[in-house]
Amino acid sequence: MLSPDLINEARIGHGLEISSKKRLLETLAELLANDHPRLSTESVFERLLERERLGSTGLGHGVALPHARIKEVSQVIGAFVQTARGVDYDAADGEPVDLAFALLVPETATEEHLQLLAYLASRFSESATRARLRDASSPTAILDLLRAT
Repeated sequence: MLSPDLINEARIGHGLEISSKKRLLETLAELLANDHPRLSTESVFERLLERERLGSTGLGHGVALPHARIKEVSQVIGAFVQTARGVDYDAADGEPVDLAFALLVPETATEEHLQLLAYLASRFSESATRARLRDASSPTAILDLLRAT
């Protein structure tokens, strides 16, 4: 189950028209930075992009988990975007991504970071979970689905 502090409605984008991986990462960076006083969209975007250069965070089945360590946060924070159409994301299976959950973690949060990534990857591997997230009609509905066990 996700911590209530991890994600909130202000950090959820629903049915967004996004045309590229870059724009998807920028949107996630905006959602993360707008809700945190010590973050800037530019610095978050750069950190997410740095991580992508190491290898795509596209999990397959239209899901991506972009993530980065960043010194400006003291606890893990997340943002989620559901796009109207999938974008080319260089995922291993070649499928366009239409569901993306971004994480920012403190620079020292290694074990917590890995456990959370594993948990999210497991949740998004379930076809029923992906279908419900794609069918969700609002940020509130998405949040409820993300927080469901």
